[in-house]
Amino acid sequence: MLKIAVLGGDGTGPEVVAEGLKVLEAVAKKNGFEYSLERFDFGGERYLKTGEVLPEGAVDRLREFDAIYLGAVGHPDVAPGILEKGLLLELRFQLDQYINLRPVKLYEGVDCPLKDKGPKDIDFVIVRENTEDLYVGSGGFAHKNTDMEVATQIMLATHKGVDRCCRYAFELTRKRGGRKKLTLVAKTNVLTFAHDLWWRVFNKVAEEYRDVTTDYNHVDACCMWMVKNPEFYDVIVTPNMFGDIITDLGAMIQGGMGIAAGGNINPEGVSMYEPIGGSAPKYTGKNVINPLAAICSLAMLLRHSAGEEKAADQVEAAVQKVVKKVKSLSAGKMGYSTTEVGDMVAAAI
Repeated sequence: MLKIAVLGGDGTGPEVVAEGLKVLEAVAKKNGFEYSLERFDFGGERYLKTGEVLPEGAVDRLREFDAIYLGAVGHPDVAPGILEKGLLLELRFQLDQYINLRPVKLYEGVDCPLKDKGPKDIDFVIVRENTEDLYVGSGGFAHKNTDMEVATQIMLATHKGVDRCCRYAFELTRKRGGRKKLTLVAKTNVLTFAHDLWWRVFNKVAEEYRDVTTDYNHVDACCMWMVKNPEFYDVIVTPNMFGDIITDLGAMIQGGMGIAAGGNINPEGVSMYEPIGGSAPKYTGKNVINPLAAICSLAMLLRHSAGEEKAADQVEAAVQKVVKKVKSLSAGKMGYSTTEVGDMVAAAI
């Protein structure tokens, strides 16, 4: 039985997760697999009541599940960084979810902000290293709040971390088939220590994957080409910080945050899946938020943590049918409510 930990989180998170679970019920019934759910209240409201983000033993408890399904993190009454570092980053690090996986796929019928670009041009995957780089938090302050203040934040890269990320990306590129092209995105001309390591490891691993074509872009050039010629890309592998930036650019060219799904992957452990948009507190309780990104995240969960490839394909196909019916992917402009969109996807399974 597939065991899923459900973290609705903050704002509209519980609303979109509810629609994803509605779709899960439909696709599980269709394919005859069983699952169980356990809900956890981790998020802003719990923090405001208790002063703790993750209670003692929470991470060990989550290790008992096959996957984590997350709605959103971010509360207007909680200072920025507390939930993001104390919940999201803490889970990524402690559960060693070293891959952040972001499909960038434009569905037919979805408006694209790029002139003359369509679904055939935008279909690639970004593999972002997820547990190193600037996000580790190495560094600190000296002489804080004086005119002599010094702040440092270290861009950390380890051979093991880079190697396993590159290997995951090469394997994914091979599995996707098609062009089998993998592009390393970094900044080797300026970041001559950390990204020199990325360059050397990437090329060393490439020797084991002769069937995969390799390429390299500086991150600024990548931002340009993702807008001008997104069809250049098949799979991108990149360090954590740059991945954080270009995945949002990817979300926009595929139609917006309303369709953008992501996974925090530990291929040997527990992975966590979430829509990459925020908690959108101004829309909370209005039944207008777009749940499609959360539903696409569910498809990723089925594919990568449950081994239910057929079910994942069915969810994606259902989403592709529904996006042709909605007026917009933006909250309040879909022409349907949150629950109606979830009903439509479940009915299309």
